[in-house]
Amino acid sequence: MGGVGEPGGGPAQPGAPLPTFRWEQIRQHNLPDDKWLVIERRVYDISRWAQRHPGGSRLIGHHGAEDATDAFRAFHQDLNFVRKFLQPLLIGELAPEEPSHDGPQDAQLVKDFRALRQAAEDMELFEAKPAFFALLLGHILAMEVLAWLVIYLFGPGWVPSALAALVLATSQAQSWCLQHDLGHTSVFRKSQWNHVAQQFVMGQLKGFSAHWWNFRHFQHHAKPNIFHKDPDVTVAPVFLLGESSVEYGRKKRRYLPYNHQHLYFFLIGPPLLTLVNFEVENLAYMLVCMQWTDLLWAASFYSRFLLCYTPFYGLPGALLLFVAVRVLESHWFVWITQMNHIPKEIGHEKHRDWASSQLSATCNVEPSLFIDWFSGHLNFQIEHHLFPTMPRHNYRKVAPLVQALCAKHGLSYEVKPFLTALVDIVGSLKKSGDVWLEAYLHQ
Repeated sequence: MGGVGEPGGGPAQPGAPLPTFRWEQIRQHNLPDDKWLVIERRVYDISRWAQRHPGGSRLIGHHGAEDATDAFRAFHQDLNFVRKFLQPLLIGELAPEEPSHDGPQDAQLVKDFRALRQAAEDMELFEAKPAFFALLLGHILAMEVLAWLVIYLFGPGWVPSALAALVLATSQAQSWCLQHDLGHTSVFRKSQWNHVAQQFVMGQLKGFSAHWWNFRHFQHHAKPNIFHKDPDVTVAPVFLLGESSVEYGRKKRRYLPYNHQHLYFFLIGPPLLTLVNFEVENLAYMLVCMQWTDLLWAASFYSRFLLCYTPFYGLPGALLLFVAVRVLESHWFVWITQMNHIPKEIGHEKHRDWASSQLSATCNVEPSLFIDWFSGHLNFQIEHHLFPTMPRHNYRKVAPLVQALCAKHGLSYEVKPFLTALVDIVGSLKKSGDVWLEAYLHQ
């Protein structure tokens, strides 16, 4: 065993004893151009390599100066393959007397969670059923064809158009779910196959960039409900969530009437997220990051859509149909994806262990065959966040194991009725707005 290492000591030399580091040394290396992290008690300097990280520099950077062992295992399928890329970044290991985790973390919970994960692997719960996902893709394609046939057979009247828009919006919603599975590499054993299939679903079937989605979504999984790390909750100054309500109130910030945000949410939240926010953000990402392949895939979606519907509606009518589909789809996206997160704890980084951080930011919705399908199994949000690469058809099987872990350690495993979960979104916005108003008036 080597002696206590010096900061900036450089890569470990093959065959030489590894320098050891204390957490107080590692904490000093959490800067944009100087970042270390710990995986399986080994210390890695990712300062220069972070820009080449396939998931993006922000994703891996969010774990700077932390033990990232469980995040490392959660995001990667083939650990042995990924470890080859880590080896050149190795600079040392934790000193023997140092705990594996920095800060006030429950070592027994970490140990039990890792045992649970191993049990899930032994039960082959990370193995996908090809027929399940083939059926999902098949019913999406069938809905695309059905929508066109409705207009072809019955004409572009109001009733056929409304029906076609509803069918297309359902297809778009289910495409979100399927590309989400592929982005998490939970369909195919080889990551490359998942990435190629995701580009097709996200690009050709939806008109978005797979790389943009992964860049955004993986940060959400790494640090759910953490300001400036989870893009889904970094929504101020439009909406105030969690701890930001008090902060804005104390600082007398009033860009919008936040005590009424639960009302204007209905005007700018569900209707406009995918139509405006996602479309602009997605296009900007593809251009700035020069994702030309994704841009071509997205162009193929718009070309197909206009070719299919312009002959019936003309260009203005086809664009109006597109807007209608996006607005309907946006309602689905906002309500389904946020019912598990907005009512939960939202705030600044607490440096919790993986299981605690995921459980504090998520809840489940009571399952049924319809809700499972309608939500893309996102009603099992707890299981999905603990095991993001697990195929969704296995969430029901792993759920009892997760419940047992939570019961043993006194952790909340919250399951709500579907309608209650939706109402809680509005209630949480109102509560945050009221907290802001109180702080604004009395501080």
